[in-house]
Amino acid sequence: MAERRTRGVRAFLRSPGRHQDEAPPERFLDPRGEEEDTFRPSVIDSAVYVDGRRVSSPDSLAAAFETLKNTPGGLAWIGLYRPKDWEMAEVAEEFGLHELSVEDAIVAHQRPKADRYGDMLFVVLRAARYVDDLEEVDFGELHVFVGPNFVITVRHSEAPDLSTVRRRMESDPDLLRQGSQAVLYAILDAVVDGYAPVVRGLQNDIDEIEVQVFGGDPAVSRRIYELSREVIEFQRATRPLLAMLDGFIAGSEKYGVDEELQSYLRDVADHAITVDERVGSLRQMLQDILVVNSTLVSQAQNAEMTKLNEANFAQSEEVKKISAWAAILFAPTLVGTIYGMNFDFMPETHWTFGYPFAVLLMAGVCVTLYVIFKRRDWL
Repeated sequence: MAERRTRGVRAFLRSPGRHQDEAPPERFLDPRGEEEDTFRPSVIDSAVYVDGRRVSSPDSLAAAFETLKNTPGGLAWIGLYRPKDWEMAEVAEEFGLHELSVEDAIVAHQRPKADRYGDMLFVVLRAARYVDDLEEVDFGELHVFVGPNFVITVRHSEAPDLSTVRRRMESDPDLLRQGSQAVLYAILDAVVDGYAPVVRGLQNDIDEIEVQVFGGDPAVSRRIYELSREVIEFQRATRPLLAMLDGFIAGSEKYGVDEELQSYLRDVADHAITVDERVGSLRQMLQDILVVNSTLVSQAQNAEMTKLNEANFAQSEEVKKISAWAAILFAPTLVGTIYGMNFDFMPETHWTFGYPFAVLLMAGVCVTLYVIFKRRDWL
């Protein structure tokens, strides 16, 4: 079975369209250069434990394999950071890892899940940490292979820091004595506990956004959408943990998990539920803030439109007054212009009452226009 799994892993590494030295997709997203990745050691820490205490610290994968073979009742805990393909193939061959789990660990970018292959458990976790300087959430990915006598962790980012988990376990031999399942619990506990600072950071960002919204900051809409995207991504990292932990607790008796360790798992599940509820409330708060911001923006736009309409109305009133007075003054100007042409054959020019008639005509037209415009509220 192990040989068949190994052949499957090697087949994947030699699959068409994939060069043997080609980096998995997630490495192309690494902001660090190729040279740094090439000379960086993949094995961060390697240890073999017996009865809850470290008895050996092999400096290579081959030494760790050999030490575990020669140590009855030993537990190997190997921590890898962005391992190369040949290293994963070597680990898979030695421990009989399933080809599908190895493929997931190499390609990365997986959602949180737990898959069991015989006596081996493969767990994918999404860690998170809040970066204060950038005010954003940095997500990491962790793959954990758990077998009867080994734990292999594969990290693709800085988070989570498993060195603190290892120190905690080594300081508690009674817990570490319970084997690989206890190590898995400690890793789960560290990942879930790491969510708490992220929740606090996101809550602080939301408080700042509320101040910006009611302060009328025009750039707040973009920040709301960016923060909403982070909260959604955070929820995708935390929500699958609930079903995963429930499955671990439900299968505790079947796989011989100690009762004390079961209580620890239930405590982790409670923390995960609390985090999920907080993340859900944060998402709802952002939706409410977005609605409030949209309402305030609409109110501001309506206020501007009202002011613009009032200005247009006042301007139109002035235009009507000017037009009315222009029409009133135009009437006598027209009459005066006609009678000022001085033609000899104009009958009214030699009429005795021509002048008074012209004056009365101009006055009558002006008064008539004034009355008409007044009734229509133009004056």
